[in-house]
Amino acid sequence: MNMDYPEHEEIAVAKTCGCKRSGRKVTYILKEESHSLCLDRKDILTAQLLACEKLIKYATDPADKEAVTKEIVELRLALDLIQ
Repeated sequence: MNMDYPEHEEIAVAKTCGCKRSGRKVTYILKEESHSLCLDRKDILTAQLLACEKLIKYATDPADKEAVTKEIVELRLALDLIQ
């Protein structure tokens, strides 16, 4: 079965978690379970990058902004290595 999703559809949601002592982390939730079956690594990384770019707009805590910025850099590097 081929599933086609529009490019602009958000398939992942990014959230920050953790405390200041142990460091903040970015976690992801896929909105629909069917996506985990039909997406390749590049699609998932792209969805994570878009979710982080949306999250950084709403981050007010400097620790959250730093964690999200670091995650964006790592995701872009991973995408560059895949392509």
